Amino acid sequence: MHATTDRLEFAPPATPGLLRSVILAVLAHTLLVTALTWGVSWKHDAQTVAIEAELWASVPVQAAPPLAEEAPPPPVLPVPESAKVAPVVSNADIALEREKERKAKEKLTKEKLDKEKRDKEKLSLEKKAADEKKQKELAAQKAEQLKAQQETKLADKRRQENIQRMTGLAGASGGPSATGTALKSAGPSASYAGRIIARIKPNIVFTEEIVGNPKADVEVRTSPDGTIVGRKLVKSSGNKAWDEAVLKAIDKTEVLPRDVDGQVPSTLTIGFTPRD
Repeated sequence: MHATTDRLEFAPPATPGLLRSVILAVLAHTLLVTALTWGVSWKHDAQTVAIEAELWASVPVQAAPPLAEEAPPPPVLPVPESAKVAPVVSNADIALEREKERKAKEKLTKEKLDKEKRDKEKLSLEKKAADEKKQKELAAQKAEQLKAQQETKLADKRRQENIQRMTGLAGASGGPSATGTALKSAGPSASYAGRIIARIKPNIVFTEEIVGNPKADVEVRTSPDGTIVGRKLVKSSGNKAWDEAVLKAIDKTEVLPRDVDGQVPSTLTIGFTPRD
């Protein structure tokens, strides 16, 4: 403790006004800091203010502000079905729409009917043309057939005329109006049957009473000179006595007369009745 007292005794004396100096130093630093802060802030505000200056240019130009980014548009949200409002349709609009639909249907129906009518008319014309063509073809065929028939008849007629002419030149025995082609007629003349009956009937002996006038047909066979070589009953009269009388009369006659051409048919059928 003695040493400490001795040190303080020999220490330099304290500087007068120390506290005042510290306060002044603090106050000076505070003012300096405030001045610096105000100076920095003043320079910062001066940069955003437009400054006019005299330039060596014909037109003064002011700088444009910095480009700002545009904000994206808000998203479009779908409108719910419940929020949609149906368009208001009036009765006049409904009537007009129905009238349009009716006219459209009528137009389609009319076009369909017109088409069907045209198709029917076309089919009718085609059928008529086909029928006319078929009728013409049939008429042409008939005409051809008729022409062929006429030509055939004409050819037959010419052939018959040629045959008649040739047979006439060869000595045919037919009359001028004869139409045959043979030199002599194959059958008897029209009067020959009566001549034979007239020859045989006187030889018939029949005395019985008979009802009606029954006819007995007899086939007679002869030789070229007219001699009867056979007879046969081909159809009975129904009266046996009359049939027998006819057959006996033929046997009794023995020879038949010659025809107009001098010939006697080899076979002929003669009918006999009791009342002729």
